[in-house]
Amino acid sequence: MAIEKLNRDAVENVASLAKLELSDAEADMMTDQLDKIFDLVKMLGEVDTEGVEPTYTPVQTQTVLRDDVAVNAHESDALLANAPESEANLIKVPTILDEGA
Repeated sequence: MAIEKLNRDAVENVASLAKLELSDAEADMMTDQLDKIFDLVKMLGEVDTEGVEPTYTPVQTQTVLRDDVAVNAHESDALLANAPESEANLIKVPTILDEGA
């Protein structure tokens, strides 16, 4: 399957979907950078990995986790007192997506 080069229209379309505004210089820069990243990914796809066992990390480490224990759960009034706005025992936050999203 042939991979075509990333073009500026595709970058601007993705930026629009992500609700990002890019200047002409930023769109050109992102097009160039993303195209280079895709070239590197394509190069990695050409590496012969036959017989290589998959790994998740190059270093074998063990994550030390503490028990997940709720503390001070009964102090919601004190928490809500620090919030700028609250309603129905919840913290109100500004809307980040409009109705058209």
